[in-house]
Amino acid sequence: MPAKNLDLHGNVPDNSPVALVLIDVINDLEFDGGDKLLKHALPTALRIAALKAKARKRRIPVIYANDNFGRWRSDFQQVVEHCLTDGVRGQAIAEILKPGPEDYFVLKPKHSAFYSTTMDLLLQYLQAKRIILTGFTGDMCVLFTAADAYLRDYQLSVPRDCMASQSAAENRKALQYIARVCKADTRSSTSLDLVKLRKRRS
Repeated sequence: MPAKNLDLHGNVPDNSPVALVLIDVINDLEFDGGDKLLKHALPTALRIAALKAKARKRRIPVIYANDNFGRWRSDFQQVVEHCLTDGVRGQAIAEILKPGPEDYFVLKPKHSAFYSTTMDLLLQYLQAKRIILTGFTGDMCVLFTAADAYLRDYQLSVPRDCMASQSAAENRKALQYIARVCKADTRSSTSLDLVKLRKRRS
């Protein structure tokens, strides 16, 4: 596939060997266990926001991978608006991590950001070989996405301080699995060398 072809509808303006993916961070959390997740997700959101700011400064593309909540006629902007204005449990997190006009988004029908989505195609156009996975929940959607990324031969970074689950113990187990099976770098976000990752081409 050509990296840049202005005749193709899938052409994207960014080009980077690494991309930052935010999984299900725009979420109303109005479900059983949402209060437990909020406890861990709120401080995690602040760290994800700091990482996102650094990534944008280094011209690393940011991709939001978000559930469609079973609403097949929904779009991402509707989900964002709902979480920001309807007084939902996840509003504070949405305010911290609301997307900007330069960000990309992928709506996903299931746990993995790759299952029946355009994620793989978007990453190909970006020419990304490594993805930095962050978001909620670590023991489900981040885990499934990491496994699918690994099967597609992407190099993985999953910062341990940028992933949250309803249970801290289950979050740790998921991180250990992602590191062992998916060969992910799970060092903290403050230890990631984004400049080095941005320059890397293999």
